[in-house]
Amino acid sequence: MSAPTKTIEVTRVRGGVGENAARPDGIPKVTGEFAYSSDLWAEGMLWGATVRSPHPRARIVSIDIAKALALPGVWAVLTHDDVPGNKTYGLEIPDQPVLAWDQTRYQGEPVVLIAADHPETATRAADLVDIFYEELDPITDPEVAMDPGTDVLHPEAKNPHNLIRHVRIRSGDPDASADVVVSGEYTIGMQDQAFLGPESGLAVPDGEGGVDLYVATQWLHVDLDQLAGALGLTEDRVRITLAGVGGAFGAREDLSMQIHCCMLALHTNRPVKMMYSREESFFGHVHRHPARMYYEHGATRDGDLVYVKARIILDGGAYASSSTAVISNATCFAVGPYEVPNATLDGYVVYTDNPPCGAMRGFGSVQACFGHESQMDKLADALGMDPLELRIRNAMTTGSKLPTGQIVQGPAPVKELLESVRDMPHPDPTPSGPLDLTLLPGGVSNTTHGEGVRRGVGYGVGFKNIAYSEGFDDYSTARVKLWSAGGEPIVEVHTAAAEVGQGVTTIQMQIARTELGVEQVVVLPADTQVRSAGSTSASRQTWMTGGAVRKACEAIRVRVLTDALVGLDGDPGDLSLEGGKVISSSLGVVADLADAIGDAAYEETYEYHHKKTFPLDPETGQGDAHVAFAFSAHRATCDVDTELGLVKVVELATAQDVGKAINPQAVEGQIEGGTAQGLGLAVMEEIQVKDGKVMNPSFTDYLIPTILDMPPMQIDVMELGDPDSEYGVKGVGEPPTISSTPAILAALRNASEKPLTHIPVRPDHFLWSGERPGELGP
Repeated sequence: MSAPTKTIEVTRVRGGVGENAARPDGIPKVTGEFAYSSDLWAEGMLWGATVRSPHPRARIVSIDIAKALALPGVWAVLTHDDVPGNKTYGLEIPDQPVLAWDQTRYQGEPVVLIAADHPETATRAADLVDIFYEELDPITDPEVAMDPGTDVLHPEAKNPHNLIRHVRIRSGDPDASADVVVSGEYTIGMQDQAFLGPESGLAVPDGEGGVDLYVATQWLHVDLDQLAGALGLTEDRVRITLAGVGGAFGAREDLSMQIHCCMLALHTNRPVKMMYSREESFFGHVHRHPARMYYEHGATRDGDLVYVKARIILDGGAYASSSTAVISNATCFAVGPYEVPNATLDGYVVYTDNPPCGAMRGFGSVQACFGHESQMDKLADALGMDPLELRIRNAMTTGSKLPTGQIVQGPAPVKELLESVRDMPHPDPTPSGPLDLTLLPGGVSNTTHGEGVRRGVGYGVGFKNIAYSEGFDDYSTARVKLWSAGGEPIVEVHTAAAEVGQGVTTIQMQIARTELGVEQVVVLPADTQVRSAGSTSASRQTWMTGGAVRKACEAIRVRVLTDALVGLDGDPGDLSLEGGKVISSSLGVVADLADAIGDAAYEETYEYHHKKTFPLDPETGQGDAHVAFAFSAHRATCDVDTELGLVKVVELATAQDVGKAINPQAVEGQIEGGTAQGLGLAVMEEIQVKDGKVMNPSFTDYLIPTILDMPPMQIDVMELGDPDSEYGVKGVGEPPTISSTPAILAALRNASEKPLTHIPVRPDHFLWSGERPGELGP
């Protein structure tokens, strides 16, 4: 190759790193053309249905399927006897039956499967299955469940007294004393992820004993591992492809209908589709762990934290799911992003007969943040100190030591985040002039004209880990291919990263464009034909899969530039790819990239690992358990009708260090969405469970924020860069959910002067004179 005789103009590739690149799924979703998993269809397919236990705890005496089998149109009725492989499964502990056989441990547990030629026929057949139960008294209080005299729900478990895991952290002096001491008890209800697309999927038998599954999920390869085991097949005979996902937020990490759908398809040798109703969805996935937390904070008279003691109890429900990791997070982050020289922390997660709980956005840090931030407000009040200044005074920084002994290596801008939200303009007071009911608590219901309405301002700051912790071998794989077609270079990216609405597909495209200087990038559907990308959770995909894509692109770039040097003096470091051209820093443009590629195809696969982490010591809780940390802060402004207990969140201001905003618009969207879920937990979202039974399994009775509930937001996106990640990225999606809830509660307390120790807040809570429900004022 020889140098050109004239300069060729280079056009910068659009949609690279740091730009507001358009999402390929954006327009189809807005226009209704996007295909979700519930839209799947196959010629001759059957419909699956599930028979579930109506009891929170019961012994199965008998199952009679004869009437269901006799119904015309029914192709299969399956019980536990028909499970061809492992009878149980689980993310961390294989304790959950594929189909219950001797007993059921929560309301809605699957017992029998139906396949029929029409969904209504499948439902009718399900009603014809006769199951005789012997009802047992459910164990629904996690503290009662830990009592040695209580029945053991899982006799095979290694821990005694229904304990899934106890995390014990000890640092500093356990007997440290302080000038000012405050204590509190805080409780959190069960929150649902409330994704809009219910569980659904399509299983297609391949005619040779294998199966293809198209499903909405968060982690293709962990599904594959559990699915192959339950089906009694080798993993190469089970292929999973990601279907369109209508939201996830942690609930799709666990299996729902995957095994059931494949069992029916393999049994009938017909494609089978399963799609849960909204009510069934409430029983078909895990929820956020309810929590009961006991805290004690000690400080000097000047406001320096001396010690924190905490006892956190999470209700894991009937099966373990990811509870062992959730309680680790809740305990590790129990003191908040503060300098605390002495800490005595105990976290427990327990089996009960309540619905199973597992991953949800914020993953344990949400519960802990409500506890430690409520305590900081209480401590500030006891000290006669501004609660914001107390937080800033004790804020951790880079180099701070966590209660686990781990040193914070990257940016820890706690003080800067708090100062940012403090300095943002406050919303205007309620304007004078004609009354606008939409601006008042109660809205257009006309419950108040402003009398009894008080405004409050509150702050919250929190943090959590990024990616997986405690020695987990966390990695992501990317296969990238570069070739030329029709005189244009094309990049193809293949990973198993689940796109659940957060934008990881767009991120992969942006990175490939930036690293290879090519505008046309195709991201193949995520499936199990490429190695694992890990879960779309723990705010890890941009860091992990983005890192894998970048490294694979870098390997391709080196090969392309090395080949381009043939006939030229220099080294690959003198060349770069930009705008579809090969560019020399000394010679200018030396070739069109398409010409340099020719008929060749460059392909590289890269497996990206983060730095090594280590398990916590079981006695002291010491250890470098986490990869990195993400921080956020919120300021909430709320109005409270103190006479009726109605609230309106007037404005939310937030600041967050995102490391590097690969797609700034998407970052803001994640911050707004995460904040909305935090608002929901603060003032409206709770699965009501009474004696183990769900009382509100619908979006009529389980309330989630709408556009009318979300207030205006001010957002400060800081890009401080993490030293260990590609581009300096950090996770974005979870921190907004963590710090928004306690900020709103702080504002409500500030307005009402009530303790408000339970979330979500209800109107009657504003009548409490004490800190526990039932302690009513005059």
